[in-house]
Amino acid sequence: MELRHLILLRELAERGSVAATAQALHVSPSAVSQQLRSAEREWGAALVEPAGRGIRLTEAGRLLADGAVDVASAMAAVQRRWDEFTGSVGGTVSIATLPSAGAVLLPALLHRLQGTGIELQIHDHDVAEARYADLARDHDMVIGHRMTEHPPAEWSALARFDLLREPIDVAMPISHPLAGVQAVRAKDIAGERWVGVPEGFPFDNLRKELEAKARKAFLVQQRVRDNNLVAALVVAEIGIGLLPRLSTPPLDGLVLKPLAGVAASRIISALARPDVAQRAAVRFILSQLTRDHRSIR
Repeated sequence: MELRHLILLRELAERGSVAATAQALHVSPSAVSQQLRSAEREWGAALVEPAGRGIRLTEAGRLLADGAVDVASAMAAVQRRWDEFTGSVGGTVSIATLPSAGAVLLPALLHRLQGTGIELQIHDHDVAEARYADLARDHDMVIGHRMTEHPPAEWSALARFDLLREPIDVAMPISHPLAGVQAVRAKDIAGERWVGVPEGFPFDNLRKELEAKARKAFLVQQRVRDNNLVAALVVAEIGIGLLPRLSTPPLDGLVLKPLAGVAASRIISALARPDVAQRAAVRFILSQLTRDHRSIR
């Protein structure tokens, strides 16, 4: 049994094409095809089959691809214990993060990592909930969020560490008639002009819930990803919107009000492939993050 063959089948299972697998493994597509033929000879079974213009794993191939995760995780755990035993914990950890979540979690972490031998490479991404799982293929750790207690099905194959529950508030300009109230109900803002996020993004699902409670749709003026841009448009009185309470920086003219009668919060989580989560440097970072943020119960 060759580990490289198991790794190849795992990457093919997760990435879906020879070209994407070759890119991930830093080899040519022809090298991937050659290794697949070699693996089939080793195992004495067909591991891939034609699928349209490409290929897909057979049942035997999927069995081995699933086993690759177990093997890689076991090997990574042994390596982690050895690194901890020899005091050689270090290296570079690549983190893909939702910008607003990273703003809360990462500044203090970066300071704490100074002198540890662990270096962070931060990459900012703002994607729909399900797609945070895709980022874990190319980064050691992913910091994403969700609006429900249960994570998306796409996260199920990953190690998940829930770090922080952050309230989501209604953002409005200081000139808004509701700027002086203690909390906002859905019916109070029914039919308002709205600055939202793209469809499929977590905050948009909360908008739909508010519309259902108010029994009247909002008038969506703009859909943008960046929270700072949402805040600027709200201050400019383009519409009201939703912003996370802890990670939204103060802005003149911006007012955040809690929602009444609606469970309005997001759960920020760290995600990693199971074997990558066993790496000593990754485990150290996770220990620091979970030490700082224990609000998930």
